[in-house]
Amino acid sequence: MHSSPVSRADIPDARRIIVKVGSSSISGSNVDQIAPLVDALAAAHGRGTQVILVSSGAIATGMPYLMLDSRPTDLATQQAAAAVGQNALIHRYQERLDRFGIVAGQVLLTAGDIENPTHRGNAQRAMERLLDLRILPIVNENDTVATHEIRFGDNDRLAALVSQLVRADLLILLSDVDALYTRPPEQPGARRIDSVPFSDDLLGVEFGDIGSAGVGTGGAGTKVAAAKLAASSGTPVLLASTKDVAAALNGEELGTWFESAPRD
Repeated sequence: MHSSPVSRADIPDARRIIVKVGSSSISGSNVDQIAPLVDALAAAHGRGTQVILVSSGAIATGMPYLMLDSRPTDLATQQAAAAVGQNALIHRYQERLDRFGIVAGQVLLTAGDIENPTHRGNAQRAMERLLDLRILPIVNENDTVATHEIRFGDNDRLAALVSQLVRADLLILLSDVDALYTRPPEQPGARRIDSVPFSDDLLGVEFGDIGSAGVGTGGAGTKVAAAKLAASSGTPVLLASTKDVAAALNGEELGTWFESAPRD
């Protein structure tokens, strides 16, 4: 295992990888994508890679249990849905991980935890210990106690901040779309962007939403901002489709690669 990969081909040898998946990719009609996602993570874990999953989806998973057919708009109902959904979501992940003999560890964070030096240090130590013990941490925003004022805003940013926290060698941001495009991919003339140099500010790129079913909060713009944040600390980023996660972890040429700044 070596340090941060400089290209997709190096991904199988990366020591520590964070994979972020959004609500729309693993809830509702897409709940069946949890199984192949876990299978891909388990394969990487099995070759010795330290894997952290940042998973959205607590509110979306909890909605059916509260008889809600759309994402709640008031904070209290969001918190209630998250409390129910987080339990169900972790159970679904663990149920699939059992066949590989892998144990999941739940880590719930707020923006305040990352900003507070004591909380940040505690979170860092806990994550390092989980990884040392070969546990697979599953990280989500602590929606039950988060407030509108202190939220991360989306789990793309959370994933980038966690990549800084644990000095990850790679961050993979998964979504419903297979890459970043010069404009929303359904529009005429949209071209896939293969790679983004660290110095490229992507002027002229039109960002549309990434996510479906009205359950996610992120879009292409939030993913690019998160990718740039992680890359600024020396962690390269791959933006790819959830259905391509196994191929991505195997180092195949897909998605959009964000080059990182040199690591100190």
